[in-house]
Amino acid sequence: MTDSFDALIEAGSTADVSGWGFSWLDGRATEERPPWGYSRLLGERLSVASASLDIQTGGGEVLSEASSFPPVAVATESWPPNVAHATRLLHPRGVVVVADQDEPPLPFADAAFDLVTSRHPATIWWNEIARVLRPGGTYLAQHVGPASAFELIEFFLGPQPEARRGRHHDDEVAAAEAAGLEVVDLRTARLRIEIHDVAAVVYLLRKVIWWVPGFTVEKHLDRLRELHELIQAEGPFVAHSTRHLIDARRR
Repeated sequence: MTDSFDALIEAGSTADVSGWGFSWLDGRATEERPPWGYSRLLGERLSVASASLDIQTGGGEVLSEASSFPPVAVATESWPPNVAHATRLLHPRGVVVVADQDEPPLPFADAAFDLVTSRHPATIWWNEIARVLRPGGTYLAQHVGPASAFELIEFFLGPQPEARRGRHHDDEVAAAEAAGLEVVDLRTARLRIEIHDVAAVVYLLRKVIWWVPGFTVEKHLDRLRELHELIQAEGPFVAHSTRHLIDARRR
């Protein structure tokens, strides 16, 4: 792998960011995984459900890892490239992919599902989740927690003290309960991220567009160069992601 700044910028700028897989980062960045194994838990729940809904499925990569699906299986996604990617992955498995704007209301009837799932949803509409769940139905999800990857975000945006509280698990538990859900399990984790070159940074900020809104290489070229020089001098740039697992049941 070349250490040329220009070559790294070119690599990160031209990489395909469709879908929600991150295999392009192999050898360029690493992230610890949460200890609970969300994909395994998801597969177990899907195997015993009768009707499931996966919200904001991305490119369908995580959902497609399940070994079996219930008789009724639906996934929603808003970004057109992800909708196409998820359709290719999931339709052959019998999962219907619905293009949805990720804003209320969800395009489904009340009490339509006994299982609703989501991995890293950008927005969480608790009242809608509760509405489409049957009484006794379950919401199982892995959410991004507070101040996740903020070492990298604040490198570009400067201190974000107010934003650091966003997505806190205590606030989400309160919102879930206010919507009529009972949280039966909550687990949290803080996980180490190592970024080995600036190509990975460009790729991440092109893909996870809410980290640095309006990011472009041209606009942030000076800061990217500073980060490249920092990595060259000191080794991998270290950040931390936060995650929490929520298992909630509709009362």
